[in-house]
Amino acid sequence: MQQLTRFIVLPALVGALLGLMIMWFLSDSQAGAKPGYAAAVARATPAVVNIQTRTIRVDNPLCRFYRGLCEAFPSRAQQSLGSGVILRSDGYILTNEHVVGGADEILVMFANGQVVTAEVIGSDLHTDLAVIKVAANGLPVIPQAEADDIQVGDIALAIGNPFGLGHSVSQGIVSALARASITRQPYDDFIQTDAAISPGNSGGALVDFRGRLLGINTMIVSQSGGSEGIGFAIPVDIAGYVLDEIIDNGRVIRGWLGVTLSPNFTSSGINGLRVEGVARGGPAHRAGIQAGDVVMSINQLTTTSPHSVPQLISRTRPGETLQLEVMRGEQRFRSSAVVQELPAPRRRPGS
Repeated sequence: MQQLTRFIVLPALVGALLGLMIMWFLSDSQAGAKPGYAAAVARATPAVVNIQTRTIRVDNPLCRFYRGLCEAFPSRAQQSLGSGVILRSDGYILTNEHVVGGADEILVMFANGQVVTAEVIGSDLHTDLAVIKVAANGLPVIPQAEADDIQVGDIALAIGNPFGLGHSVSQGIVSALARASITRQPYDDFIQTDAAISPGNSGGALVDFRGRLLGINTMIVSQSGGSEGIGFAIPVDIAGYVLDEIIDNGRVIRGWLGVTLSPNFTSSGINGLRVEGVARGGPAHRAGIQAGDVVMSINQLTTTSPHSVPQLISRTRPGETLQLEVMRGEQRFRSSAVVQELPAPRRRPGS
């Protein structure tokens, strides 16, 4: 009986007592905790900035060619609002290209109310991202989430400058991932969210419940012009890649194969992507690829997604070689294509 009490009953009583103490401590601490995301907002907000741009428009279109004529004609200033995210402490800020593109003056307001001017370091029209820089050091940098950890249903907080209401926060969830074909660009890879994103939020931060950056808010789908619960953000990994490319090279250097690809919907059982068009003189044209071919693999990676393949090609550095496995009718063959740099897109008139 003594051994039973010593080795079984006493340890059980001690364990039960410890369990009760832990439960009491947790319930007491939770009772005093305030629900919400104040800690996440406090962590992220210092690294989110408000952006105001000013663009001078002269009524005479000849001014763009003969600047001496500009003083003789009336001019008007156009102002716009947006947001940005500090990703480097030495003054580099990421925002949307449509926020700062063509601006004559860019003002950045920090969370503490300080206002400074900024200059554009470089832009990427393919992702609608731009890097601007302010003359400052030791700036607060937003923590970043791991792109692979983002899941549909995660809490999402949008922080930005909607309608000039600086550092506003809205809450929702991650509605979908890898949204493609939202724009006409082949590199679409958006996070969809129902957190309210309104004009002025562009370039701001989409963060998780810990205040870590999920993406850069960039656009909404709306019939009214306001938020209707369908907003899109550029994922954090793409945003970081564009930032580094612009800082290192002044632009984003992408690989280009010179083909237009689409899903291969046939009953033949051949998996791959159908070549709809080939740019004359481009890498694929020089490699002998023709419209109607089916690209089955690139560098031994199966090509079944018209979304992921352009990403693979774009991340290939110009001068590198891609090994293609192609079907033409009943004939299967291999070809090598030397990747070129993607030609720069033309800015849309008025943008």
